[in-house]
Amino acid sequence: MAISPTRPSNLPKLQRVLVVGGGGREHALAWALQRCPEIEAVWISPGNGGTNSPGAGISAIAIAETDSAALIAHCQAEAIDLVVIGPEAPLAAGVADDLRESGLAVFGPSATGAQLEASKAWSKQLMRDANIPTAGHWSVSNEADALKVLNTVDRPLVVKADGLAAGKGVTVADTVEQAAAAIQDAFGGRFGSAGSQLVLEERLDGPEVSVFALCDGERMVVLPPAQDHKRLEDGDRGPNTGGMGAYAPAPLLSEEGLDTVRRTVLEPTLQALKERGIDYRGVIYAGLMLTATGPQVIEFNCRFGDPECQTLMPLLGPELARVLQACAIGRLDLAPALTIKPQCSACVVAAASGYPESPRKGDPITIDLPVSQTRQLFHAGTRREESGVLVSSGGRVLAVIAQADDFDAAFSAAYSDLERVSFEGITYRRDIGHQVRSS
Repeated sequence: MAISPTRPSNLPKLQRVLVVGGGGREHALAWALQRCPEIEAVWISPGNGGTNSPGAGISAIAIAETDSAALIAHCQAEAIDLVVIGPEAPLAAGVADDLRESGLAVFGPSATGAQLEASKAWSKQLMRDANIPTAGHWSVSNEADALKVLNTVDRPLVVKADGLAAGKGVTVADTVEQAAAAIQDAFGGRFGSAGSQLVLEERLDGPEVSVFALCDGERMVVLPPAQDHKRLEDGDRGPNTGGMGAYAPAPLLSEEGLDTVRRTVLEPTLQALKERGIDYRGVIYAGLMLTATGPQVIEFNCRFGDPECQTLMPLLGPELARVLQACAIGRLDLAPALTIKPQCSACVVAAASGYPESPRKGDPITIDLPVSQTRQLFHAGTRREESGVLVSSGGRVLAVIAQADDFDAAFSAAYSDLERVSFEGITYRRDIGHQVRSS
């Protein structure tokens, strides 16, 4: 994981950073970057109710995450040294391209590279070409063809919207009838243009794990594995969500297993992108299933996972800003070694009533948490009214995170903190981390 033993002197100045996005992932990134000793100022655009709070150490600015012209103007006015783009939507829209063309150092792939997430069909073709292990699949562009495939194989399939659907465009069908209903819903407009093409996949069996590689187009640093919990309800039941909690490092992958993922998945993917003329500077997020025959890719994403990012950031050392900068300028060989704290990190998401389909909004939020070096609260769907009152404004409202020497202690602390957060209809799972907890 180490790049070089000491910090070199020939990386550019790095004091002022802009994080683009307004979710929990971006709050965690901004929090982590402002802890790096060289960083003097961190802006976040547009941020949320938590990043716009007194004492947060972060300056929120009211610029939309896809408004390239306004972002560039802000960066020029404030002499920003590094831009970190959090969400997939601005990456797919080419915001990183626009900012780079204006001369800025940007951590986040180009629109072409972001197809790794923005088009499931494109990503699947890349995996096929590069012999990256993944489930068999069919790309279909109309309901009749999709149902024909389903009837031919006559077994449940995974149904995925080809485009961006905020983490909710996947149905893991248990029956042929469920798969057919998911196909009809997608082509009926449930996901808008994101569902105008579908990828149907063979089901895989095994535990899931998330692995993140920080890339400079040529080289990479692989972070500790994390495990997300996608289903809404305890026992991994209910609809898929953007993620209800996570923990790291996930013991599902040993150092040897992580090295296997690097050799068989991550490095071939970066090479395949390079062969397509894509200088990929950002995160490659491999969502994996650990099958009986080895790790297989469920999907790729072009950004940090959410909530995996929230649970990973507190484990990363103060070199993070320099590592992201080195990736942004294509010189990861100049970066300092990224240290990793030898602790367990637990994250539990508090969602709004009605999430994910129709989350309730506008409820006042009460928070009474002690300040701690090993506990964090990252906001996602919150906003602060003119009166100063914090209210819910999205499906996943916030996340509590804690670190400890073992997972039992980390999750005990996280759930204890969650009891000191309240809003009407608060919804969360009680069994996050059940894979690593003793009770």
